[in-house]
Amino acid sequence: GKSPDQLSQEASHIEFYVRKAAHMTEYCLLSISISFPLYVYGVRGIWLMLLAGIVCVGFAGLDEYHQSFVDARTPAVKDVGIDSIGAFIGILLVQAFCWSVLNNPNKKKKKRSH
Repeated sequence: GKSPDQLSQEASHIEFYVRKAAHMTEYCLLSISISFPLYVYGVRGIWLMLLAGIVCVGFAGLDEYHQSFVDARTPAVKDVGIDSIGAFIGILLVQAFCWSVLNNPNKKKKKRSH
């Protein structure tokens, strides 16, 4: 069998990944809620990535900055990276979703010319 020490180590290891996954999901959702309105307003492509990306990375940075005041938790640049990956996945999902909806060949609607 495994000692309680080994088990608690494994548990904290799993918890670490669960926490990171939760963080990525949070930032993914955050970026979707930021990108979607931007996309609707006509912010597309690289500008959407930049705008939503800056906001999300800003949030991640502030979150880590805030944690630096909490004794138990250490701010980690890596965490900002993980959060940012989640955010960019969200932005890409929005772009892919909107693009597929707008460029759906089944819809016989004529595209408005800008």
